Amino acid sequence: MTIASALAVYFVIWWTVLFAVLPFGVRSQVETGEVVEGTEPGAPALPGLRRKVVITSLIAAVVFLFVWYGWAALDI
Repeated sequence: MTIASALAVYFVIWWTVLFAVLPFGVRSQVETGEVVEGTEPGAPALPGLRRKVVITSLIAAVVFLFVWYGWAALDI
């Protein structure tokens, strides 16, 4: 696997994992009882994006290692 293809595979894995991780732990403004006037009541109160980016990066790295190992096993 070349560096370019490894980066492309990691990029796709990262975005896929991000969309899987985004809904975890999100509470709407209605659930917290603090609806900001002029916003959608179902909008997240505190989305916690920094934490989710870190979690996504760690999970994507583990998944990528499995993919890389499988790819390397096929090159034998």
